[in-house]
Amino acid sequence: MTRPSFGIMTAPMQVDYDDVLRVWREADEVEEIAHAWLFDHLMPIGGDPAGPAYEGWTLLSALAAQTRRLRVGLLVTSNRFRPPAMLAKIATTVDIVSGGRLDFGIGAGSRPDHPLARREYEAHGLPYHDFAHSVGSLDEACTVIRRLWTETEPFDFDGTYVRLTGAYGNPKPVQRPYPPIVIGGRSSATLRVVARHADVWNIPGGDLEDAVRRSALLDRYCAEIGRDPAAITRSMHLQVAYDRPQATRDAIRGALAAGFPHLVLGLPAPYPARVARWVAEELIAH
Repeated sequence: MTRPSFGIMTAPMQVDYDDVLRVWREADEVEEIAHAWLFDHLMPIGGDPAGPAYEGWTLLSALAAQTRRLRVGLLVTSNRFRPPAMLAKIATTVDIVSGGRLDFGIGAGSRPDHPLARREYEAHGLPYHDFAHSVGSLDEACTVIRRLWTETEPFDFDGTYVRLTGAYGNPKPVQRPYPPIVIGGRSSATLRVVARHADVWNIPGGDLEDAVRRSALLDRYCAEIGRDPAAITRSMHLQVAYDRPQATRDAIRGALAAGFPHLVLGLPAPYPARVARWVAEELIAH
């Protein structure tokens, strides 16, 4: 059985930079916490719609420079926000800044029925394509990004959604052959992309039976393409309730028993003092 791995998520909205930095520095000193995550939204998706929200990759680079041990990542990057070759360059930079601690999270982008997420596209002049486009472009993005991280000669790419001429990545990431790819999502179409490209698959918690069904579907898709399903680590995001730690502990036990050993514990703001140590003592240790 895969050894459990615990991380924290600090959504970079409705908070100050110093608040997030404090929590990550605390977590960096807590051995039980192995990884730390941000999300990727350009405007708040909860609380005051006009409140602050930080750009994920910029913030991640700053936090990577001020931690020494934690693996770091975005859960997950919206493939809708940045062209994939540009994203490959950004991610390489963060992997170098962190000394090879990046877990590269990516997904198809916000679902169409989330109005607070949908508005950020029009507000930033970004196109919002349909679901088939978003999943197809995610598949091609993963292909292109891996090639930019590994190939030693320029290449052209003429896909349905991505077209590159003379594409080349230099420098390369610290991690070889490339940073672990974490794909988030639950749709069957996204799971086919997971089967082809991911080292880790993440799904939000809350409906454990559905997560188990989706995991079985991923197993089937892996078998169809001749990939060992065990090569993809199963990951789940679980929201923490500071006033109900037993509920979170129960959710952790359920996820582990269901075959999800990679757990990301979402910390709601405001963050209590010594929250990382609290997570280790009250949630992980139990």
